[in-house]
Amino acid sequence: MNRPHSAPRSPFIAPAWVAAASVLGLVSALIGDGVFDVVSWLVFAVLIALVVRAWVKRTR
Repeated sequence: MNRPHSAPRSPFIAPAWVAAASVLGLVSALIGDGVFDVVSWLVFAVLIALVVRAWVKRTR
């Protein structure tokens, strides 16, 4: 049996990526200073940007 080219994606992919990014940001903030702080700030800035994007898209 051949799979269709436009198979539906799992609804859990995006939340799983958000959860993984959150864990990465939290762990990097707890591990050390310097580069780890920059990584955590960047990760959380991206997550906040995603929330704002979804909020703006929803209000349209």
